[in-house]
Amino acid sequence: MPIPMPRYRSLFLSHGAPTLAISQHPANAFLRALGQTLDKPKAVIVVSPHWMTRGFPVKQADRYQAWHDFNGFPAELYQLQYPAGGDAALADRVQAAIGAAGLPTARDSQPQIDHGVWVPLLLMWPAADVPLVQVSISTGDAAAHWALGEALKPLLDADDGLLLIGSGSLVHNLREIEPEYAPAPEWSRAFDGWISARLHDADRAALLDYRRQAPNAARAHPTDDHLMPLFTAAAGGGGPANKLHESFSYGGLSMSAYGWPATAAG
Repeated sequence: MPIPMPRYRSLFLSHGAPTLAISQHPANAFLRALGQTLDKPKAVIVVSPHWMTRGFPVKQADRYQAWHDFNGFPAELYQLQYPAGGDAALADRVQAAIGAAGLPTARDSQPQIDHGVWVPLLLMWPAADVPLVQVSISTGDAAAHWALGEALKPLLDADDGLLLIGSGSLVHNLREIEPEYAPAPEWSRAFDGWISARLHDADRAALLDYRRQAPNAARAHPTDDHLMPLFTAAAGGGGPANKLHESFSYGGLSMSAYGWPATAAG
């Protein structure tokens, strides 16, 4: 019999390029298997780098639409849809929790969801039958996004049917793209390994100081938007993370994924 997977409070999923949705890359197979293995949550709270504002607005719509927020990709990618439903009551709770933590927030009724949301969810739950609420990342730093995770943590503590997903990329340098299956360069592997060790040790101080402490940090993230959801997932999950997947795409793009088990939450 298969070994049951722990129940997770939060996940960090690297979504890479939009073509992950139609690729044969190992990260595609991982996300499909993950969706089949996890207990299906009753709703997900998702943070993606492709929606950034000055605060932490909360998106809520009755029915979402996949936003094809990219150009120059295969035509079949633009045919994909993801009409997941919203959850108005959860959106209210999320917005209230963010506001109670003293963080700026607002309501956003735009029904479009970016590929950082719909690509991983399409692979995990292709029937689009898990309601979602999206929260914007902000122009703030790692500490601000850790604070967002801490604000959401009481919701995860109180309701074990919720799952927080930070969608991003553990290494995201589009200036050094190579063919999809090119081997990962050492500079990318070194950054990935450093983050992995800090997550395993739940070393909050080092993670928040990654720009100074991590090897090749500026090269791994010329801009840090794709790493910010990691800090929200880590703070919301609490405790050490389990590494769920490791692979690289287009050379140095790390597709690593992590989960924070419910039993590790503090």
